[in-house]
Amino acid sequence: MKVDRDALVATVSRMKSEGFDYLVKVTAVDYADHIDVLYILRNTDTSKDEILEVMLDPEDLRIHTIINIHKSADWYEREMSEMFGIGILGRNAPRLLLEKWDGVDPPLRKVFAWNAAYKTKEDK
Repeated sequence: MKVDRDALVATVSRMKSEGFDYLVKVTAVDYADHIDVLYILRNTDTSKDEILEVMLDPEDLRIHTIINIHKSADWYEREMSEMFGIGILGRNAPRLLLEKWDGVDPPLRKVFAWNAAYKTKEDK
């Protein structure tokens, strides 16, 4: 189901009240011209899954947190922030989960320069 970025929090909240009480996964996919953020929610009574798709413009990579609805979103949101450069509005994660890199572009974006990222100090 496609969801507008500004309707995400209300949609996730509504779906939780409708029985989609388990957050299976949050991830992102870089299509070069846009980034999709995918939320997989499960109704544990019916075992039905629903995928919410939020399309982000690469020039405005911001999305609202859902951590107040699903606490398990914490790791996923922080991972998206570090690996895709997506700003998570409404929260502050003071430390990195994964690791720092010297490059400008996040490592899971198509614009990431793999060769430059893995040069050793001697190569530079």
